[in-house]
Amino acid sequence: MPDRETRHDPSPRTWPGADPENDRTAERAGPDGTAGRTGADESDAERRRRRARFLRDLAEARALRDRVQPRRAKTARLRHAMRMRTFRW
Repeated sequence: MPDRETRHDPSPRTWPGADPENDRTAERAGPDGTAGRTGADESDAERRRRRARFLRDLAEARALRDRVQPRRAKTARLRHAMRMRTFRW
């Protein structure tokens, strides 16, 4: 068990500056010092990067839940299999 309380001290990956490749601090201010982005400035590639990161975090959260709640994970897995079996193409 880790010696820190994860509820109050999140993963080091989420600390600002911990991951320079995915650090979002540079995006908060534009070249003229204004904060934020407009919808027109946001590129499609940036949107895909953010979506990929979200999906990675979601998969990580599911894996964590499966590890800490194995019975619930098994039930969810069986329920999903039943849904897939009854789905018609």
